[in-house]
Amino acid sequence: MLRLPGLIDLHVHMREPGAIHKEDWQSGTSAALAGGVTLVLAMPNTQPPVTDAQSLRLALDAARQKALCDYAQYLGATPDNADVVAELAPRAAGLKMYLDHTYGPLRLANMTDWMVHLARWPREIPLAVHAEGRTLAAVILLASFYDHPVHLCHVSRREEILIIRAAKERGLKVTCEVTPHHLFLSEEDIPALGQGRAEVRPALASPADRQALWDNLEVIDCFATDHAPHTLAEKNGPTPPPGFPGLETALPLFLTAVSEERLTLDDVVQRYHVNPQRIFRLPSQPETWVEVDTEATWEIQATTLLTRAAWTPFEGWRVRGRVVRVVVRGTEAFRDGKVLVPPGFGRNVREVSG
Repeated sequence: MLRLPGLIDLHVHMREPGAIHKEDWQSGTSAALAGGVTLVLAMPNTQPPVTDAQSLRLALDAARQKALCDYAQYLGATPDNADVVAELAPRAAGLKMYLDHTYGPLRLANMTDWMVHLARWPREIPLAVHAEGRTLAAVILLASFYDHPVHLCHVSRREEILIIRAAKERGLKVTCEVTPHHLFLSEEDIPALGQGRAEVRPALASPADRQALWDNLEVIDCFATDHAPHTLAEKNGPTPPPGFPGLETALPLFLTAVSEERLTLDDVVQRYHVNPQRIFRLPSQPETWVEVDTEATWEIQATTLLTRAAWTPFEGWRVRGRVVRVVVRGTEAFRDGKVLVPPGFGRNVREVSG
């Protein structure tokens, strides 16, 4: 058995409030525990989006009643809420700015709106950005004008990781994350997945883009799943929404890469625990760990997953390493495929840290 620290996923979509047929705080945090994740940061593009005190309270009330692992909730930036969210900043995981395509109404199309948020959002609280290609370069430049740290979500392309490398070499305050699906899948997998199921933002990129992520691993600060569940009926429908479930498959994929010597165990721990905790200034979780059977080999099957999505883009993949037991704050929360703690066991780490 291998013992790992509780994993931290900076980028998940719980779909509550507003779309609990896809996922809710209980099903989503069940999936988290099954994947060895003991702390999740939930994105704000819910229905309604989390953009003010009332919607934040709505999301946190649901989490307080249902969450099985620890959590925090992002606020979403809009063209007219910079002052409101800045006041709420200490209660949030961070601020999410959507500068490119998103599932929901939160896109900030006007750069002057970016500037207002960069000017008013507290520098000591994370600012996470969905930006692709030229938009990514633009927000790095604008953030440098304000000397404001930015965290770039789900980097997927060669040009993006090379821009981030150049920014870091010049001392700019930039961090980034990469998803398992952008590390392990490419546009060549779309025919096998099917066009609807392959819909994701950012889109699956070329094999050369994928290889560039591996070639620049030292530039990648964090692994994050962008767990974005939709039902199979929705993904197979006429207007498939973008997003993949990922909480339960990430660690086995990474451990398989370790067994193949593409990653080291330290690579995984640094990017899936140490750096997320440091960058997002998250409190430690005392007496929290994950036990993994590193010799277990198994086939990923949607029928065994706890997410309400009930499908996975990694269906049929053979992986090595299975989560056997998860202990959170001294309590056995998960063992052998079963969640052992009641709804509401999870804590809001922003409230705990005061």
